[in-house]
Amino acid sequence: MFTSARSAGLRWLAITASAAVAATTALLPASAATSSASAPASVPGSAPDDAAPPDDPFFTYSRPAEYDVVREDVTVPVRDGSHLVCQLYRPGISPTAPAEGTYPGIVYEFTAYAQNAEAFGEGARYFVERGYNALVCQARGSGDSPGTLDPFGPQEQRDNYDVIEWLAAHPASTGDIGQMGVSYGGHSTLLAAVNQPPHLRAIIPINAIHDWYENTIYRGGIPNAAIRDWQRSTAPDTLVTYPRHPLYDDFWRERSVMSRWDRLTIPTLEINGWYDRYRDGMVKNYQARPDNVWLVSGPWQHGYPEGQPADIGRGGYLAWWDRWLRHDDGAPLPEARVMSYEVPGSGWHQFDEWPPAQARDVTLALTRGGSLSTSSGRPGRAGPGTTTFEVNTDPASPAPGEQLLFATAPVRDDVVLAGSPRAEIRAAFTATDGNIAAIVYDEAPDGTRTRITQGWLKASHRQSHAEPVPVEPGRTYTLGVHVWPTHYRLDAGHRLVLRVSSDDYPEIDSVAPTGVVSVRVGARGSTLTVPVLEGSLR
Repeated sequence: MFTSARSAGLRWLAITASAAVAATTALLPASAATSSASAPASVPGSAPDDAAPPDDPFFTYSRPAEYDVVREDVTVPVRDGSHLVCQLYRPGISPTAPAEGTYPGIVYEFTAYAQNAEAFGEGARYFVERGYNALVCQARGSGDSPGTLDPFGPQEQRDNYDVIEWLAAHPASTGDIGQMGVSYGGHSTLLAAVNQPPHLRAIIPINAIHDWYENTIYRGGIPNAAIRDWQRSTAPDTLVTYPRHPLYDDFWRERSVMSRWDRLTIPTLEINGWYDRYRDGMVKNYQARPDNVWLVSGPWQHGYPEGQPADIGRGGYLAWWDRWLRHDDGAPLPEARVMSYEVPGSGWHQFDEWPPAQARDVTLALTRGGSLSTSSGRPGRAGPGTTTFEVNTDPASPAPGEQLLFATAPVRDDVVLAGSPRAEIRAAFTATDGNIAAIVYDEAPDGTRTRITQGWLKASHRQSHAEPVPVEPGRTYTLGVHVWPTHYRLDAGHRLVLRVSSDDYPEIDSVAPTGVVSVRVGARGSTLTVPVLEGSLR
């Protein structure tokens, strides 16, 4: 969160409000993030602008500022003899005179976005004024840090480890260090934790990921078109290196949190956005480590929550650092393991786990008549059958026959979804491979649709991203498509709609082989399973 003056937060909001810009906090380029083609995947929330933060002492925690801020440009040595360029912010008795004593430290943003170093420093100011050292660092190969940028690679992770230990050893440090960051800095923060530097006590990743391959580069095994402009502008070498690794191999495992979930052992406060392009990874991190991860999911797009609807304020971050870095038992923890805002505008809810224990899975059959039915065996309407769509892969002019739509009847009462849907698509391809995109919508009575969530899968990756299996033309396969999590209220009178297609540009690239896809529907056919917390889809 931008934790300095409101003007600083507004400066960032002007950039991030339309779905976030890669050159600042996002992993996406501005052209992809703000284009009309990408808009459905980043639907802006309609939460009230003045929505109150969660009713929890953790979020209302505060302490007055006690110090001025002293800024110093530093070069931090790393183990291979190189160095990183960083900015160190220390508590001071004036802007030029550091205060005496020792203080805990926060690595506040370890990213490739050197152009935002000063803005990150403004964000760190809030904590420095309350007795923390803060370090903002430019990753190797970015800004004035020498070398070649390799996002989240082993060398970058070693550099981050060394930065943490350098700050811990500083004469003005107590040796208790935390790390936080958004997007690139959020994933760096999680990777720092799984590398377990001895002085790292707790972390706050914001809008981060769980796995660079699955969450970002190859979604469902399919290239992510939206990330390409980011690669060109920020890490051009990856345009060569990443295509060399289309399968999930050690190259990706060493850049992954998922491959080392067992090492994510320190207290972790995850700040997630239900409209964020990477929310699936944040939920998966929590589910993998529920004993030491707390999850806060708000109605936010990619970027810091500050300035967005239902802003949680800075108090929770300060309470977290006071608890784990100052060892203040009076600083509260969140009252629940999961705090979630029910989008689009229904307010905050507390849960002991995610998905909530009260949520029940409801399986809907895809039928020949285009319905989503809980009565898969109903004669005539939901009997077994096949329907088809074409694969053309022209994102500029998709043809009407390139998708299938299935919808429930209008719901009588509000229905709340809470968890990760799953589409089980039984399909055959005329080509030797194919892609399945499963997009879930909220359809209003006037026919307008709002995207709720989505998932993707390359047919040959149906068993594993590491070891694909062949696709025989004409043979029917069962493709389990993981659909990203949501906490969403479907209003009475609205319909739940599923779109099945081969394309979802730019969320995935338009690379499916041309041909025809036959989808089994009705009894013993394809299904969509949704987690229902409240209401009924019958």
